[in-house]
Amino acid sequence: MLNCFLNHHSRYQVTIWAGVIAGTFATLIQVLLWLAFTDDFPSILFRDARLTAALILGGSVLPPPATFDVGVMLVATLIHFILSIAYTAVLAALAARLAAVTALLAGIGFGIALYLLNLYGFTLIFPWFAQARGWIALLAHGVFGITAISAYRYLNVNNARSQADEH
Repeated sequence: MLNCFLNHHSRYQVTIWAGVIAGTFATLIQVLLWLAFTDDFPSILFRDARLTAALILGGSVLPPPATFDVGVMLVATLIHFILSIAYTAVLAALAARLAAVTALLAGIGFGIALYLLNLYGFTLIFPWFAQARGWIALLAHGVFGITAISAYRYLNVNNARSQADEH
């Protein structure tokens, strides 16, 4: 069904879909790892949502308890997907023309670099992100990178094939 939707769409739309796919899959992996290796779910999800939402809503959403809040979750989700799409666009520009294995390795490396940027670089401006550091977040960022480049390449190739079939 996604292939039918993507027929005749631009690389921008392919990038958007790849970013949404990668952001969704990386979050799913992170949630599964939290469930398997911590006893903090769902509070850890609500905490991370508040950390992210605070970028726009300010520090007033940070204080505990980290409970469900519709507004916080919507803002955090919007920020998450905007960043996922933007990061996918950067990765696609850097790695789309690489050979498959090299692109996958570049995706993992990009994800690790994003982890360092997001959870070490951004903490210089937004110090509250330091508490989200850890191996699960690192792994989720790696999964994001490999999924972003894989989804972009897959969708871009299928889009190009469908356009070629019509000519």
